Amino acid sequence: MVKSTKSPSDKPRSDKSRSHRPHSDKPRSDKPPHNNKTVSTKSKTENDAAQSERIAKRMARAGLCSRREAERWIEEGRVVVNDQKLTTPAVTVSMRDKIEVDGNPLPAIERTRLWLFHKPAGVMTTNHDPEGRPTIFDVLPKELPRVITVGRLDMNTEGLLLLTNDGGLARVLELPATGWLRRYRVRVHGKVDQAQLDSLREGIAVDGVLYGSIEATIDRQQGTNCWLNIALREGKNREIKRVLAAFDLDVTRLIRLSYGPFQLAEMSPREVREIKGRALRDQLGERLAKEAGANFDAPIIKPLTSNLKGDGSKAVAKSGESNRGKSRTTKRERSDEALTRLDTKPQQRRSAGGGSDWTAPGKVNSKKPRKGSSRSNQTSSTQRGKNADRRR
Repeated sequence: MVKSTKSPSDKPRSDKSRSHRPHSDKPRSDKPPHNNKTVSTKSKTENDAAQSERIAKRMARAGLCSRREAERWIEEGRVVVNDQKLTTPAVTVSMRDKIEVDGNPLPAIERTRLWLFHKPAGVMTTNHDPEGRPTIFDVLPKELPRVITVGRLDMNTEGLLLLTNDGGLARVLELPATGWLRRYRVRVHGKVDQAQLDSLREGIAVDGVLYGSIEATIDRQQGTNCWLNIALREGKNREIKRVLAAFDLDVTRLIRLSYGPFQLAEMSPREVREIKGRALRDQLGERLAKEAGANFDAPIIKPLTSNLKGDGSKAVAKSGESNRGKSRTTKRERSDEALTRLDTKPQQRRSAGGGSDWTAPGKVNSKKPRKGSSRSNQTSSTQRGKNADRRR
């Protein structure tokens, strides 16, 4: 007979003890129950907060105007948000708000884009000139969407001008803190001293305005005219002309060759070239793209398939000139014209027939006549006559 080895503590629990165990209505886990509705509402709220921004910034991002212009429009009562006219720019809006400007809905936010434009001389860098002078928007191609300029160029200044549809990007690229170098080619009239130009590296004060470091070197001297290469990072109003005027130098031509990593290269006047999205993102970098709030994920509403060239007919009409009798030029001729505008070498005058037989007044043309010409035939017959007389 085998004895049981169970201890008194191994006795089975009675049903009575189980029935007297207190029950709790709380769930075993401390985590709150999952509620899809609560989570989705919270995520929407967070997204709206992340996409909310000041009304002036939103208008600039839409490419409608700059932030400063947007604030002025709001003060003029031209902006309505959710059927209420705004009186102050200190208003934050989100994607759900209904925004109208001059009675028209605010354009949808498009992907951040950038164009290079070869600005010709004789046009203003502004949307509207009160004096009625031609502006760059009179010569820009009509296929372009609404764009704003990155900085400005004077009326007689030519060369590279950046255009964008993102006001935030334009504002960031204009700031001197961005540190982008701007290179110019300048023709001046007067006596140039390289030692004076070297002093500009330390900055200079002109009429109470302090200008930062400027790099200036002599490229070519032609009598009383001289071509300079100038590089700066600030770009204040008429900075180059005012600084050189302090050295008694008169600027007769000013061409912007580059703005940061973007070059004018061989673009012809009024030509527009778009920087592709990936190249633009690489050139801006993460820091500038974040500061500008650039949006590279939004769709392109109005794509362009190739480079464009603006029509200067309106600008010419405003300035009183005429385009009648102007022959069409080929692509090669336009390219040669662009290179000629940037070439500083003295050009040699040619005759209307395309030859180089032109002679300055008071000088004798020492060049031999071309073979087959009437003058050459006359000389040959005379020489033959002389030879015959000698034989006799």
